[in-house]
Amino acid sequence: MYLKIYFDDKPVYLCNEIDTELKEILHHPDAIFIDEVSAPAIKSLLHEIKKEAFHAGVLLHKDLDALKKDFFKQFDLIEAAGGIVQNDQKQMLFIYRLNKWDLPKGKVEKGENFEQAAIREVEEETGVNNLQLKNKIGCTYHTYSAFGKHFLKTTHWFHMRCSGDQTLVPQKEEHITAIKWIDRKDIEEPLENTYASIREIVERFRESKK
Repeated sequence: MYLKIYFDDKPVYLCNEIDTELKEILHHPDAIFIDEVSAPAIKSLLHEIKKEAFHAGVLLHKDLDALKKDFFKQFDLIEAAGGIVQNDQKQMLFIYRLNKWDLPKGKVEKGENFEQAAIREVEEETGVNNLQLKNKIGCTYHTYSAFGKHFLKTTHWFHMRCSGDQTLVPQKEEHITAIKWIDRKDIEEPLENTYASIREIVERFRESKK
């Protein structure tokens, strides 16, 4: 079992065993392997990640929860929620933000659960309403730096359905400049210009619907 955390588009895996997929990753000459759970070891990896040649990192410990706890200590943590929204034609709703295609999502506010936050963020960022929450798809993890701090964001993703016959309104204050329903046959187009974490959750969703 492993947890994948993205640093830009480069992954770091926290795991309690090395499976076939991770073995293949570790064959890459620029992959980093660490089997010591300590603050210096983790900080060393975070330093390596900044190098352009860095391919992937794998941290191994028999107790994945303990590893996750120690790794997450290095960051300010943020909880977010969002949705993969489909209409009656099973088209998928994408937003265009900061020159990349993305899915609607945002920070969980005080007093909200993840489901409530996901619905609110989708409504605010796209203008859609009457959303039907279907099920949770999973979580993605990614990091970013701002104001001299390092953040790790956990995003909880939910499958939603709604009618496509409604007006889409991009939330301009969130730098959203376009919203589009994408046919299943055209899904590769936005996925070619998006974030690795978004590709991962979309592929996970598509696999679950086969």
